[in-house]
Amino acid sequence: MSEVQSEGTVVEAELRTFIETLTDSETYQQFSEASEALKNDPEASALLQDFEQKQQRMQDGEFDQSVMSELKELQTEIADNETIQRQQAAQEELTELLQETNDIISDRIGQEFAQSTGGGCC
Repeated sequence: MSEVQSEGTVVEAELRTFIETLTDSETYQQFSEASEALKNDPEASALLQDFEQKQQRMQDGEFDQSVMSELKELQTEIADNETIQRQQAAQEELTELLQETNDIISDRIGQEFAQSTGGGCC
């Protein structure tokens, strides 16, 4: 086995260990449980779907006071929905953990490890 193959195998093993550690973490477990609860909550899912549809209508040029009013009402309902708030809080905590991880890796290798391209998650 060449030195490059050996190094690749070591990196892959370390990556598997990192992934297992991440998925076993309390932060990830809370995110996973909160996401599953959201998926299984039809009221919360409907609220988010309605909100996304209203936002899309606004982006498509249907900007009028009734759509704005409906969006504000939905925002209030979303803010009051425990399932949604739990999932959003868990997602924020996981994002913070991943950012800290990125910062540590970046420091170790002397360059930015993962750069945001403006995309989002969930």
